[in-house]
Amino acid sequence: MSISSKIAPHLPYLRRLARALAGSQAGGDAYAVATLQTLVEEPSLLSENEDVRIGLYRLLLRVWSTVPINDLVPNAAQRQLGDAARHSLAALTPRSRIAFLLTAVDGLSQEQVAQVLGCSGADARALIATAQEELAQQMATDVLIIEDEPIIAMDLETLVESQGHQVIGVATTRAEAVDLARQQQPGLVLADIQLADGSSGLDAVNDILKSFDVPVIFVTAFPEQLLTGERPEPAFLVTKPFRIEALKAVIGQALFFSGSAAASPTR
Repeated sequence: MSISSKIAPHLPYLRRLARALAGSQAGGDAYAVATLQTLVEEPSLLSENEDVRIGLYRLLLRVWSTVPINDLVPNAAQRQLGDAARHSLAALTPRSRIAFLLTAVDGLSQEQVAQVLGCSGADARALIATAQEELAQQMATDVLIIEDEPIIAMDLETLVESQGHQVIGVATTRAEAVDLARQQQPGLVLADIQLADGSSGLDAVNDILKSFDVPVIFVTAFPEQLLTGERPEPAFLVTKPFRIEALKAVIGQALFFSGSAAASPTR
């Protein structure tokens, strides 16, 4: 089997991890491309006997630690990231945050996280615990939920409030979402794609972003529809049915890169 055939099923997940680490589609895609270019130049970096996904993630982190993002992202894309994101990207993402992202979002076991990071299982466990503490210390922000399923909306509301955030409203249609966002200006948006009246959560988000910048996390049962390689694509998404720890991790990442928590008017 060729290398391209082996890695093809894992590319959407490689892009997802890269975007979550970089905090933007442009930055994440640049690192994903650099990872693939490195693999083309040195195929031996992907061992024939190892899990392909583990090998790709390890290679991504190697590229992440050695290639400056400013050399990869076009200037126009850098300007779109905002001051908070550029400041965060000036330093590498802490290993503890990467470890938690791998286990919470990608569902890797502690042992697999250790393989990706090249550390012991005990070290991986300690890194994950540290990240959990860091995420718990995130400053509270106002959250808008765009979701037409009452039970899912309730679960999302309970989760974000348990982290100290405040839900300013639950919208079930595009029009309602845009109206609530413009009135309340939330610091974070959690959005589904298909809404009650047949409208699109993606369209609602695009409308909202025309008025002001806000980090957005898509919560969808079909993540592959948003990871096609076409633009625009979300930097942050969680797959339904979502795992609580996965969503907590992504919320922490989104607020970390946007600086929205610090700027939120809540309380």
